[in-house]
Amino acid sequence: MTIRISGLGLHLREWTDDDLPVMVELFDDPDVAQWTPLASPFDLTAARNYLDQARTRRAGGHSIQLAITTNGHTPLGEILLFPTNPTGRTPHGRDAELAYAVGSAHRRKGLTSRAVQLMTTYAYQLGKRRVILRIDPHNAASIAVARAAGFELTGDDPLTRRSPRPLLTWDHRSSTSP
Repeated sequence: MTIRISGLGLHLREWTDDDLPVMVELFDDPDVAQWTPLASPFDLTAARNYLDQARTRRAGGHSIQLAITTNGHTPLGEILLFPTNPTGRTPHGRDAELAYAVGSAHRRKGLTSRAVQLMTTYAYQLGKRRVILRIDPHNAASIAVARAAGFELTGDDPLTRRSPRPLLTWDHRSSTSP
């Protein structure tokens, strides 16, 4: 099933093979390298590997990775959804963790917070009870996105993932969750 999510002036869609050069343009960036686990440098080979892995993870229920667009065509960034539970990411998790990256030319336009809002709504439509973000405490831009999208910092223990600094958990709960 192809996933397309629209609203808030955005169209989230699945990546295609035609997007590989745009992925390089968006993700071969020092800020993306600093705050995400994406390969750096991010060249066409890295893009091909990334897209292949995204398709494999999607088929296994491990993630949904969508291009962020305003017109349904040209990618400006990406938003990801990982099913999760308190012990980590798992295809059958009751919660969802989101992650994102937006190309440098498209930042500070509200794209990311709107994409997070759309994907949060989608996660609840999938039956998830809680949506979380994991953010490095030095990443001021992502903290601003979390706040703008209605997330709150939790008291959960910091998590270390592929980063020397711990990641803090930001939480958004469905109004229908316990």
